[in-house]
Amino acid sequence: MFGNAPWAPLVASAITIVLILILAFVVRNIAHRLIVKVVNRAAVGGSITSRFRKGAVTDGIDALLHERRKQRAETMGSVLKHVASIVILGTAVLTVLDRLTIPIAPLLTSVGILGVAIGFGAQELVKDFIAGMFMLLEDQYGVGDVIDAGAAVGTVEAVTLRITRLRDVDGRVWYVRNGTITRVGNESQGWSRAYMDVPVAYDADVVGVRVLLEHVAEETWADAELRESKIVEPPQVFGVEQLSDSSLVFRISVKTLPSQQAAVSRELRLRVKSALDAAGIPMVAGA
Repeated sequence: MFGNAPWAPLVASAITIVLILILAFVVRNIAHRLIVKVVNRAAVGGSITSRFRKGAVTDGIDALLHERRKQRAETMGSVLKHVASIVILGTAVLTVLDRLTIPIAPLLTSVGILGVAIGFGAQELVKDFIAGMFMLLEDQYGVGDVIDAGAAVGTVEAVTLRITRLRDVDGRVWYVRNGTITRVGNESQGWSRAYMDVPVAYDADVVGVRVLLEHVAEETWADAELRESKIVEPPQVFGVEQLSDSSLVFRISVKTLPSQQAAVSRELRLRVKSALDAAGIPMVAGA
């Protein structure tokens, strides 16, 4: 008797619609939880310094690398959440409309036309988002990196899908749209390299100067504080890098942790200057 009531189909349709919506929100919540779980796992990773040595590194370096991984993972998680919500809830809405016998073909056509119109009007915005997506997926740079983005050079302070925020050496903040970045030079990804040229007199003892610089390199590598926080490999003395009628130029090179090349260069200058003064070897202006 209940099944023959005139309002029975309406009740059945209402129950079906409610179940569809409930199922859609349940699936959406499950998808969001899975995304959060994946994001949290991606945000936790080994320190980059473990690729070069075993041992402790400073808390500051670990915090910087963790912040970079965390921001990249959270940005990707936010994008995935929005995509999942649009797909799941959109499918649920279309299913409800079909259940209500509302023709969805004209609606889809109208939405498609509207999307094309919005796409033409927001080409630059779409370009920025696509560039930001690929930048994050490829891990081209992250928070704390020193990059040359063409329009500006500085330290990355924030990365979103639309813009990258940089701060240059003068403290000026730059907001660069991701779609306008055609090439990026990253000075602090993976490792950096510090160079130091040592010009001495043309008639200086080449073997003696080289031995002195190699001794400085050994002492630098033996410094536990530098080895655990800034230097990746033992410094190398390349020998005579340049030769002129007035000077010989020796070069010292050392691989460092990201963004530590300036600090290591300053330390090398102090050590080389002290060693040359102690040996009575003057430095001259390079050619």
